Order: sequence, then structure tokens, then C-alpha cells
Amino acid sequence: MADVNGFLVGGRWRFSDQTAEIRNPFSAEVVSVVSLAGSEHAEEILETAARAFQVTRRVPVFRKVEIFDRILQGLSDRKEEIARTITLESGKPISASRTEVDRCLFNFSCAKDECQRIGGEVIPADLMSWGADRLALTRRFPVGPVLGISPFNFPLNLCAHKVAPAFATGNSLILKPPSACPGAALKLAEIAQAAGAPDGWLNVVPCRPEVAEIFIQDDRIKRISFTGSPGTGYRVKALSGKKPVILELGGNAAVVVHEDAPQELAAVRIVQGGFGQAGQSCISVQRVFVHDRIYDPFIARLMEETENLKVGDPLDPETFVGPMISEQEAMRVEQWVREAVAGGARILIGGTRERAVYWPTILTNVTPEMKVSCLEVFGPVITVETYRDFEDALRRVDDSRYGLQAGIFTQDVGRIFRAFSRLEVGGVLVNDVPTFRMDHLPYGGMKESGLGREGARYAIEETTELKVLILHLTAGELYG
Repeated sequence: MADVNGFLVGGRWRFSDQTAEIRNPFSAEVVSVVSLAGSEHAEEILETAARAFQVTRRVPVFRKVEIFDRILQGLSDRKEEIARTITLESGKPISASRTEVDRCLFNFSCAKDECQRIGGEVIPADLMSWGADRLALTRRFPVGPVLGISPFNFPLNLCAHKVAPAFATGNSLILKPPSACPGAALKLAEIAQAAGAPDGWLNVVPCRPEVAEIFIQDDRIKRISFTGSPGTGYRVKALSGKKPVILELGGNAAVVVHEDAPQELAAVRIVQGGFGQAGQSCISVQRVFVHDRIYDPFIARLMEETENLKVGDPLDPETFVGPMISEQEAMRVEQWVREAVAGGARILIGGTRERAVYWPTILTNVTPEMKVSCLEVFGPVITVETYRDFEDALRRVDDSRYGLQAGIFTQDVGRIFRAFSRLEVGGVLVNDVPTFRMDHLPYGGMKESGLGREGARYAIEETTELKVLILHLTAGELYG
């Protein structure tokens, strides 16, 4: 029997009678057991975060920098241990898990830098006569306890997108890590605790949805930062009351490959972007539109790249496509593909499943109403269709309820800026796939893909309040 991992509240590791077994998606073996916070713990957790905020809001910048430095050292020292935990619990290939730890390090480094730049500005107030002899100053202040909810596909780095800004701003944080793979977040909590973070600054509480809903509805929570599916995200928003909510949700990201595209680069990147992480990313390539003049040779390149992918054991450093998070999810993708084929779609490659592993699959002859096109597959499936007119391709990219990121392969500057101006997405990638992300850049979506932006600087803005101070400079002369 694996050891039971506790949850962290107010600097203390707690245990309860409720536990959850965490299974390796590839082998189905139990790799850890986690203790779950119950409804009976909710009041204590909320009050702990509220009390801690009265301390954390006053932590000076130099002290924050010291804590960040120790967290960075702890992450670096435990990189391989954390990467292995990610792989064992989520099925992510070990090479990708190591990259995720590197991204987490970068995330904390960015937040460390940004916490030293949180400031304001001096604004002249004498733009009208009644503003004469006045000066305005602005400054950002932390809002209070924040609730962070993170998904399974990046079980460390997406937690870092909640934790690092909280340490930068001085907001206390209640973090609900992914239920399927909480181990990396719990190790991050150990590292933060060892780094000297004040008790209650970070509270990591694996729990069931009904317990999370207590946190969501409580007025002591001043912001919610949620990453996950649109259905759950908008339920969070509906339950949140008046508090602002940052939502990083799903997508069915599209790529346009124009006739002047660098075809070899496009094929390589589309395969990497569509099948990496077994397609379990909200910016995985899902829909590909290829100019009809290059369709046949491009499809041949795409299939060749796909055939060369190693699929299987995520602990093998050569594996590129591991299992999905569960056999149930792989079965769902399998069913969606079957439905598409029954509706006239054609499988060019893939379409097979072995337990939780679904083989990289390319479909064509897909229609917009098919689930593999209009919904988020969140699995290793790409659809490829042709177009003739670039404007029509842009229209088809936007023919989606989602709007997270899109990729455009072309050498034409005019087309690039037309795409940038017209597409209803949060980011446009040129000669690359929408799956590319740098963690310091603004990241978020339009339409059903979310509200607000992440990236250290932007998350800090989302979780602070801007105050203005107006000075009447001659008040002493007038009324003294």
C-alpha cells in the first residue's frame, strides 16, 4: 500500500478519513494515495487563508525575493523526482514532464522579477481647471485570498500559474490541485514551506467538487483563477457571485497552411502540436486547413511524421505519445472518431486504442457539426481539410465556439496581419502551431475559451486592485 499524502493548511499537513487512490494511466497500478479535505475542513481552510492574508499582504519585496530564490532552488534540486511523479500519475512522457518542471522554474523566475516591478504611475490632474494644483499617484494592492483550481494536463506548471502570482502579490491562496494527479502540487507545497513562506500563504487541498464549491461561493475568496473545461469553468463563474473570475478554458485550435508555407516545418510542428501530451492540451492542434494546391504532398509529409512517432510507455525517454489520463477518456475519443467515420469521415492514419493509449489519428472528410470538429477532442486527433481562398480559411478558423489560439503558416506579411486583425482568438502564431506557449506572455482566450489573461505580469494585474491617491498640493496654503 502506498503512503498516504496529506493536504497543507496553515503550514500543517493534515489527514482525513477520505482518501483517493492515484493510478498510473499506463499500467493502471496505484502509485499514490492522497488524503482529501472534506466539507468539515472548509471553514478552517477559508479562515486560515483570510488570516494569513493579513500577514502576506505586508511581506516586503526583498523578503518575497528570498522566498522565490529558495523555491527555485528547491524545484531545481527535486526536478527529477517531480518529473517522475508527473509521469507516474498523469501518464505524460518523462521527457515532457522534465520540460514541465523547467517551465515551472521559468514561471517562478518571471514572478520573482515581476514582484520587483509592481508599482504605479504619476498622473497629472490639472487637465481641467478644477484639477489645478493636484497630482495623482496609482499603486496596485493585493485583493485578498484567491482560489486556484488546476487541471491534470500540466499538474505542476498550471498550478505554478496560480501559486507564483500569489507569492508576487501577497495574496494568500487556496489551491485545489488536479484530482487525478495531485502529487506534483503537493511537492511544490513542500518546497514552498521549506522556503520559509509564511503559514497559510499557500494551502494545497485536494478535495471533491462539492467541497470546492464551498470555497467558490464564500465571500472571503476575492478572486478565482480556474483552468479546465468550459462546462466546469462556467459553472464556477455561475456559483462565484460578485467576485471576479479568471477562466482559462478549452479550445479546438486551428492551423492554416497556405500554399507559400514552409511545408516541412508545418508538417513537423502540426504533428508535434496535435499529438504531444496525447492531444491533452487546450491549445493542441485539432483542425488543419491546407491550401488545395499543396494538399496531397502535405498530407504525405504529415502522415510520414505521424508514423515516426513513438507511442507507449511514458517512462521511456523516447516515447512522444503516452496514454491519456484514463481509459475512459481514451474510449470517449475512440467513440467520437467512430461517430465521425459513420458520418462520412475517413481515417488516414491511426484510429486504434489499447487501454488508455489512443494512437495518433488523422481524419479527413470531416463536417463542421461532427464532435471531432466542433467540440474540444482533448485527445490525439487531427482533422485536415482543404481550402482555396485565404479569407475562407480565416472564416473557417473562426467558425468555432472557442477562441484560444490559432496558427498561420505563410510568408506573406499582408496575410499575417489580416489573420492577426480578424481572428477571434487570444493569440495568433505565425509559422508555428497554436500549441506554442511562453509562460511570461499574455495567455487567454475569447468566446467560450475564457476570461482574463495569465502570464506572471498579467496574472498580477488580474489579482490586484489599482488604487489612486490624489494630492491637493496647495491645500495648506489655502486652508492652513
